[in-house]
Amino acid sequence: MSDAAATPFAPAAARAPRALYTAEQRARRDATRWTLVQGILAPVQFAVFGVSLVLVMRFLATGEGYVAANLSILLKTALLYTIMVTGAIWEKKVFGRYLFAPAFFWEDVVSFVVIALHTAYLWALFTGAMAPHALMAVALAAYALYVANAAQFLLKLRRGRLEGGS
Repeated sequence: MSDAAATPFAPAAARAPRALYTAEQRARRDATRWTLVQGILAPVQFAVFGVSLVLVMRFLATGEGYVAANLSILLKTALLYTIMVTGAIWEKKVFGRYLFAPAFFWEDVVSFVVIALHTAYLWALFTGAMAPHALMAVALAAYALYVANAAQFLLKLRRGRLEGGS
């Protein structure tokens, strides 16, 4: 794509995004079990996130439930790591590379920031480097970015469906 085509002032045809999947990539996506794995893990992670968010907010509001909040964040983090590894495998099966396939480049970039924040939380928790409220603030920052990242993926899922096929 030329620089002119990358601007918002380019003619509509020049800035139209290319298809998310080629026919071969769509066939590989539909054939791999990792698509199902991602389809199961994503809503499970989101459900755990929802419960965890409530527990974190409860702790911040009342000072109660610190252990429960931490356990929920640990579970959410474990699911995040799992979905990142399985997602990289999925990306390899579909696009031929473990990460940063052009179709999911920005989703992967934001995923790494989300993982960095969750990892910072783990480090702070296990080293005692932060007071409880500061620790929960890190978790909330990680959660805010997680929501943005989940929205990225949902928009790509919708786009993939609109482009043809499941």
